[in-house]
Amino acid sequence: MIPDLSEIETATLGHFLYEGFMAPALQALIPARRIYGPALTVRLPGRDGSALVEALSVAEPGDVIVVDRCGDMRHACFGAVTAQAAFERGVAGVVIDGFVTDQAALLALGLPVWCRGRSPITTRNRQTTGEVGGLITCGGVPVARGDIILADENGVAVLDPEQAAGHAATALQMQHDEIDILRRLKAGETLKEITAVKKPDDRPQRRLLNLTFRQT
Repeated sequence: MIPDLSEIETATLGHFLYEGFMAPALQALIPARRIYGPALTVRLPGRDGSALVEALSVAEPGDVIVVDRCGDMRHACFGAVTAQAAFERGVAGVVIDGFVTDQAALLALGLPVWCRGRSPITTRNRQTTGEVGGLITCGGVPVARGDIILADENGVAVLDPEQAAGHAATALQMQHDEIDILRRLKAGETLKEITAVKKPDDRPQRRLLNLTFRQT
């Protein structure tokens, strides 16, 4: 079962996790959006876009399509038509280690997309290479089908399904604590005062020991 990550920020996870974050170059096409869901992985090399066509035919509602472009930094594999197909399948969002096209149409549709940028040169449906559902690499991170993807305005995180709930609980507590920190800053305390590590005070213990000694 996928935990509720709707309130979790990737930046909060970044305070206590070190792995699972895609390259910062993968950024949201639409600001202020957050999605999460199981990954439907796609390996899409070069100019061949056929594997993405297959993925858009089998995607389930709530899936996050994650596309490994195998190093291609020239061709856009996602545009108005593929975005409409994803939208109609109920896809939560799309993460592409590469480029998109038709930005105006994507923005008008409102489908959340994370990518490296835009290109006018597109892939073709050659039906010769590619794979759906296998282990891929996206933004420098290994992604398997079913891994939990969390993406927002700060970037994209990949979570182990078995650990996602625990990470979510830790993140929620940190975000709750941050509210109090902000309150204290507004009240005039310095960040140094708030974050100072208090040293144990052993004087009360010494007084207790002396008192015990007198009683015996």
